[in-house]
Amino acid sequence: MTRHQQLGLSTVEFAIVAVVLFMLIFGVIEVGRAFFVASALDEAARRGARMAAVCPINDPAIAQAAAFENSLVYGLDPSDIAVEYLDADGGLVINPADPADFRLIRYVRVRVVGFQHQMFIPLMSPLTQFTMAEYATVLPRESLGVPRVGVITPC
Repeated sequence: MTRHQQLGLSTVEFAIVAVVLFMLIFGVIEVGRAFFVASALDEAARRGARMAAVCPINDPAIAQAAAFENSLVYGLDPSDIAVEYLDADGGLVINPADPADFRLIRYVRVRVVGFQHQMFIPLMSPLTQFTMAEYATVLPRESLGVPRVGVITPC
């Protein structure tokens, strides 16, 4: 082989190695981003539970606050947030707005469910979308938006 032919060969070898190298670099970055998204979803559940403990029953501000109105996690919206009210045994209170059932509420649970995370790794786009695990936080109820005196106001 001549020296000119070997230069072409090294260019092809570099192209092959570069593709693998860039896939590895992007993969490491995306795994780190996936851990960040998991942490942010856990924080979204905690933030929503804190709001649910002090806001009126089924207030839309709960899901909006949990979904990070400033879009900390791309694609997370209030429809991914489930707010539930629990009794002393941890059972679901079916109709929490009913005055009889309202007295049964002892805990609030906020869950982030069904969030689809998209990773951006070159040449692997169909394989990189997956559903994140469910994140939930349970806190004891506080006022549930009912003041000692006055009227109930939304959060």
